[in-house]
Amino acid sequence: MKRVAALVAALVLIGVTTWLVWPSAPEVRGQDQTITVVDGPAGDQRVEIDTTFFPPPDGGKAPAVLIAHGFGGSKESVREQAIRIAQQGYAVLTWSARGFGRSTGEIALNSPDYEVKDVKQLIDWLAKRPEVQLDASGDPRVGIAGGSYGGAIALMTAALDHRVDAIVPQITWSDLADALFPNAATPTGATTAESGVFKRMWAGIFFGQGVSLDSFALQGRRQAAAGPLTAEQARCGRFLPAICDIYQQVAKDGRATPEAVALLRKSSPITVAGQIKAPTLLIQGQRDSLFPLSHADATAKAIAAAGTPVSLAWFDGGHDGGNGEADWVSEQYSAWFARYLKGDESAPAVSAFTVTRDGGRDPGTRQRIRLHPEAGSYPGLAGTDTTTVQLNGPEQNIVNPPGGAPASISTVPGIGGLLSGGGQGNTGVSIDMPGQSAAFESRTLTAPLQLTGSSTVKIRVSGKGEATLFAKLYDVADSTQLPVLPAGLVAPIRVTIPDGAGSAEATVTLPAVDHRFAVGHRLRLVVTTTDMGFATPAAPATYQVSLASPALSVPTVRTLAAPPTGVVWWVWAMPLAAVIVAAVLLATGRRTPSRAPAAHDAPSPALNGESHADAAVAVVDGQPLPSQAGGKDVPLEITGLTKAYRNGELAVDGLSFRVEQGQVLGLLGPNGAGKTTTMRMMMGLIQPDGGEIRIFGDLVTPGAPVLSRLGSFVEGPGFLPHLSGRDNLELYWAATGRPAADAHFDEALEIAGLGKALERAVRTYSQGMRQRLAIAQAMLGLPDLLVLDEPTNGLDPPQIREMREVLKRYARDGRTVIVSSHMLAEVEQTCSHVVVMHRGRLVSTGPVSRLLTSAAVTGNGHGPRLEDVFLDLIGDKS
Repeated sequence: MKRVAALVAALVLIGVTTWLVWPSAPEVRGQDQTITVVDGPAGDQRVEIDTTFFPPPDGGKAPAVLIAHGFGGSKESVREQAIRIAQQGYAVLTWSARGFGRSTGEIALNSPDYEVKDVKQLIDWLAKRPEVQLDASGDPRVGIAGGSYGGAIALMTAALDHRVDAIVPQITWSDLADALFPNAATPTGATTAESGVFKRMWAGIFFGQGVSLDSFALQGRRQAAAGPLTAEQARCGRFLPAICDIYQQVAKDGRATPEAVALLRKSSPITVAGQIKAPTLLIQGQRDSLFPLSHADATAKAIAAAGTPVSLAWFDGGHDGGNGEADWVSEQYSAWFARYLKGDESAPAVSAFTVTRDGGRDPGTRQRIRLHPEAGSYPGLAGTDTTTVQLNGPEQNIVNPPGGAPASISTVPGIGGLLSGGGQGNTGVSIDMPGQSAAFESRTLTAPLQLTGSSTVKIRVSGKGEATLFAKLYDVADSTQLPVLPAGLVAPIRVTIPDGAGSAEATVTLPAVDHRFAVGHRLRLVVTTTDMGFATPAAPATYQVSLASPALSVPTVRTLAAPPTGVVWWVWAMPLAAVIVAAVLLATGRRTPSRAPAAHDAPSPALNGESHADAAVAVVDGQPLPSQAGGKDVPLEITGLTKAYRNGELAVDGLSFRVEQGQVLGLLGPNGAGKTTTMRMMMGLIQPDGGEIRIFGDLVTPGAPVLSRLGSFVEGPGFLPHLSGRDNLELYWAATGRPAADAHFDEALEIAGLGKALERAVRTYSQGMRQRLAIAQAMLGLPDLLVLDEPTNGLDPPQIREMREVLKRYARDGRTVIVSSHMLAEVEQTCSHVVVMHRGRLVSTGPVSRLLTSAAVTGNGHGPRLEDVFLDLIGDKS
C-alpha cells in the first residue's frame, strides 16, 4: 500500500508540475475606436463606426483579421473570438456594422454602396496602423471572418477589394433573393426567386431583429434627447426606408416583386463571387433552413471557376441550432489564416471538403462523438455517384385549406435546434397534416445508403392554376419510431399548370443533407400543400400529385474518408489516467457487489408497503398499489409503461412508479436501462407501445396541453449559435406563445449564472456554459414538473454544488424535479427519492434514506453509500 501511495503522489506531482509550466495564452487588450467613414451611392453619407482594435500581443507587426458580427449583433458579439485570434499572433479589428450597436447609419443589407464601402475604409485604417504587416505592394495582409450577415460582408468585400488575402465566411447566403424566395422545382430544374415561395417566418425574424431590437436601442437614445420615436422609426427601425417599404409589400402579398429581387440580388455574393481572389473557406451548417447547404455550393462553384482556392466544411450547426462545434470550427479558420495570411506551410491543411457526422456517444461521458471525413475535391451536390431508389404510391388527392391553416410543420424557423435537442440525431418535430399530404415510399433497404447532397425526383401535379407545394424526404424505420426528417429541411416548389393542360411535371431538387439510411429503413417522399415557415395561398384548392417517374436519384460521395490523425494529448494521457484509477482502486479495496434480485423479483422488503408520502411509488410483489391521492395532485404517474425497439427487444418493460409533489427524484440505471426512452415518453416525443403516463392526472400524448406544465432538458443542449444566450432564451419563450411575464426570466438567468456572457453568441460558450443555459431554458415559466437528463455534465465542482442547491430549492417551493444521472454520489446528495432501472424494468424505488437503510438492514456488508446499493442491485446483471 505504501508503494501505491508513493506512486499516486508521484503522478500527482507530475500533473501539478505540468500544469505550472504549461504556457498560458498571451494577454490581449482591446482599444475602442470610432472611425468615420463616408458611404452611400453618391459618397456623401458620413457614418460613425464603433470599433475595437486588438493589437498583436507580442508587440510586433502581424497580419490583420477583421471579424464581422451576425445580424442583430454588434462588435461585442464577437469579442471572445477576436481575443482568441489575436492570441494566435494577429492584429484584430471588430466593428458594429452601420445600423447596429453604437454605430450610426441605417441597415442596407451589405450593399456595395454602403456596408462594403465601410469595410473598405476600415481596411484603409488598418493599412496605416504600425502593428499591421504590409505586403510587397504596400497593402495590408488582411483576412475577414464572420457568420451569417458577417459571412456575406466577408464575401462581398473580398470580391470588391482585392487587398483581402483570405476569408472564412460561415452560415451565410449566396443569393439573398433565393434564400427568402426559394423554388426547388421548375420545368428546367433551375431556381428562380421571381416565382419562389416566400420564407415568411424567417423573413419576419430577419426583419424583426432590425426593427424591434434596434428600435428599442434607438428609442432609448432618442428619448434621452428628443422624445419618443416617430411613426416611421417605429415601423422601420434602423433599416433604410427603401428596404422597409419593399419588405412591407412582400410580407403583405407573400410574393417577390421585381424591385425586391433586384435589391436582394445587389447584396448577394453570387453576383460578384467570380471576382474573389482571396482563398476562401466556406463553413456551412447542416441545420440551416435559412441559408441551407446549397448556398455554400453555389458560392464555392463561382469562386472555383475563377481559379481561386476554396474549401467547404459542412458542420453540425446553422441557424436552426445543432452543436455549433465551436472548437473544431475555430481550428479550421485558424489553420486557414495561418496558411494564407502568415504563409505558414507547416499549418494543418484544410481539406477541400469536410463533413461532420455523428459517431454515436462516448460510453463513459455520454457526450456525442463527431467524425469529420474528408475528400480531396468538392463533388458538388450531385455527389460522385448516384443510387436510384424506386418509390411506390398511387396518385393522391391533397387540398390547400382555406387560409393555409392548419399548416404542416418541417422546422420551426429559429427554434428547430431547440426542439431537436441539438445533436445530429435529427429528431425534431415534423408534422404533415392529414388531407394535405401525399406520400410515396421505397421498399425496405437491404444495404445502408449514405445520402450526401441533393436528391432529385420528378412529380406530376394535376389541377388548375398555380400550385404551391412542399417536398421532403423522410427516413422511416418502423411503426415503433417516428419518421426522421433529416435536418428538418423542406423544398418549397411552385408549379404552374397551363390553361387546358390539366397537369404539369416538375423536377424537384430536395434539400442538400448528409444522412445515413440504415438497413431495414425506407425512404418516404412527402408532398404537402402547407408549411408553417412559408406563405401559402389563402384560397382553398385541390390537387392530384403522382410520380412522373418512380426513380429517386440519391447522390453519394465515395471519396469521403476519415482524416489522418496524429497523437493528440489525450492519447498519451490515457495511460497516466489508467494508472491513477488503478492505484485508487487498489487503495480503496473495492469489494465485489453481491447479486441483485432479478428484474422480476419484488423490490427490497424494507421498501414494500411504505406510504405515498415517503415513496416514489408504493410497491407490493413488484406491482404498484392503486393510487390513493387525487390524480390531479400527482405530478407524474407511470403505469405498465412498455416500449420496444424495432427488433422486438424491450427498451422499457412494464415500468410503473409515481412521483409526488416536492420530491427530487433520481432516475438511475446503467447505459441501456431505458432511462432516456422513458423521459422522452414523458415529454410526448415518442409514444409507448403499452401502458400510460399521466402528468397531474392528464394522459400524456404528443402535443397534450398538460405538457405545458413540464420543463425538460434531454440529450444535450441545442441552441442557435449565432444568437446570444439571452436571445436564445427569449426566442424559445416567444415560440411558446405565452406572455413574457410568465417566463420568469430573472429567475432563469440567475440560475444560469453566466453574467455578461449572456450577451455573447452561444457559439463561443464552453460545454459547461451551454449546459447551464439549457437548464435555465428548461426552468423558464417555472414549470411544475422539471425533467433533466445529466444536468451536471460539463460543470465544475462549485457549479455542481450550486446546481444541487438550485434543484433542492426548486422542489422545496412545491414543484417536482426528476433527474437522470450516472453521478451516484451527486444523486445521493441531491435527490430525496430514487427509481432504479435495469434493462427497462423497475429494480427498486423509494426514498434515498430508506434505500440506504435497507442496505444495512439486509446485512450486505456495504456502507451506507448509494453507489454501493446501486451496484448491489444491478451488479450481476450488467
